[in-house]
Amino acid sequence: MPHDASVGETSISPVAPHLPGETGIWVLIFGDLVIFTLFFATFTYYRGQSLALYMQSQQTLHQSFGALNTVLLLTSSLFVALAMNALRRDGNRAATGLLASAFCCGAGFLTVKYFEYGEKLRAGITLTTNEFYSFYYVLTGLHMVHVIIGMVVLLFMAKGASTPGMDARRLVLMECGASFWHMVDILWVLIFPLLYLMK
Repeated sequence: MPHDASVGETSISPVAPHLPGETGIWVLIFGDLVIFTLFFATFTYYRGQSLALYMQSQQTLHQSFGALNTVLLLTSSLFVALAMNALRRDGNRAATGLLASAFCCGAGFLTVKYFEYGEKLRAGITLTTNEFYSFYYVLTGLHMVHVIIGMVVLLFMAKGASTPGMDARRLVLMECGASFWHMVDILWVLIFPLLYLMK
């Protein structure tokens, strides 16, 4: 009887590269990016029309607040990426802790924003103060809503990671959540230099 070389051997097929998550999450991400890109383009256009006003208003923003929030979100994205790697290795416990850490970074971001907004409002700077601040509050406010939604997603991801056994379907849902959080991070990486640094 011919010897079947496959008997008693484990065949490991390489995982083909794939877009994480489902198509629907990428439609949502693309739509969000298009909307924010339109805001960015509009901001840049009007900034060119009133450069002195925008530059003067920008001086009242604390770059340290923006930089701290950038570090917090970049760190949170690192935690989420490490969590996904842990889940693929069946490291549920490690993934849960990493996702909780990402959630804490998001909470830190909101805390910094609370103090930043509070400082502006106490100084009488509101959405209607001038054109620059209209953009400032709209862009950072919309982004903050995304952060809050993302934190809710992180909670669900942490709950899912804490459940033993990670089947393919649940892993895809986790990838959807991770992709959304990375988008939130990318948006802030674009907003920070646009509002706080661009000269």
